[in-house]
Amino acid sequence: MKIVVTGAAGFIGSNLIKGLNARGIDDIIAVDDLTDGDKFRNLADLQIADYIDADDFYELFADSAFGNVEAVFHEGACSDTMESDGKYMMDNNYALSCDLFAACQEQRTRLLYASSAATYGGSDTFRESPEFEKPLNVYGYSKLLFDQRLRRELGADFSGTATQVAGFRYFNVYGPREQHKGRMASVAFHQFNQFRAEGKVKLFGEYGGYGRGGQMRDFVFIDDVVAVNLWFFDNPGKSGIFNLGTGRAQPFNDVALAVVNTLRQQQGDAPLTLEEAAHGSLIDYIDIPPALVGKYQSYTQADLTALRAAGCQHVFADVQTGVAAYMRALTQGESAKA
Repeated sequence: MKIVVTGAAGFIGSNLIKGLNARGIDDIIAVDDLTDGDKFRNLADLQIADYIDADDFYELFADSAFGNVEAVFHEGACSDTMESDGKYMMDNNYALSCDLFAACQEQRTRLLYASSAATYGGSDTFRESPEFEKPLNVYGYSKLLFDQRLRRELGADFSGTATQVAGFRYFNVYGPREQHKGRMASVAFHQFNQFRAEGKVKLFGEYGGYGRGGQMRDFVFIDDVVAVNLWFFDNPGKSGIFNLGTGRAQPFNDVALAVVNTLRQQQGDAPLTLEEAAHGSLIDYIDIPPALVGKYQSYTQADLTALRAAGCQHVFADVQTGVAAYMRALTQGESAKA
């Protein structure tokens, strides 16, 4: 069984390969751009059959150069929500995805692709329906336009395809193998490094009608993202656009406290309440950067109705459980390098 994973050296792509390897699947073509050479680290411990540069892959795939491919997990994209080069974003996220979709349909290859919760943008309802889709940046628009293109081609529920096409609107994903993402890495990753360096973590203060650290997001652990992708891989009759979050909004304060308490526990210190952590200056509340004002989602919560209706009953980790597991993984990674 031959599988393609685009964005293979990235955060979600490399974790998907890890999940496939755990099932004994290693006939995997990894597609990425390793201009940032350090991203190789996300592939070094994984089993793949071949690596193809992203500049070469799409044309080769359209020419059926790889033979019979069962499925493409399409994670390759520019995911920088601060990127302002709209031409680059549309070429990379929209045009290439359209070409890949056409080739998959022609070859009857299943396509499981990354959409984004950024398609909702300024909405306060997070349901896979056009009236709630209000992107705040060109990244969100590039993802939405591809979703819209598929709706036109396949129908609103993708019922017009005999070959599986499933899009996943990822909410705030965190977990191992995101270290290369820089400013776009999760708040949990940044707070791990902040606590290690300064003995405290940083959060935005009051903004958007929310108190300090009170802005709420649907934070989803990478292991859960992989599990849902693989559930759809196991169920090739399920197509459509699906939210991939926990269905549970939690404040950034919960993330910060989970980071602080997990790392304190590793030092032999007792857990703290949020009030104790803030009073002890272990959480530093800062002003939101001007560049984010008006472009920042203060609240997200995935509506899981469509996911559950498809039959996926996966149970998602809450922030306290997922972040604690992530902190332990990061600490173990540091120990392995020592």
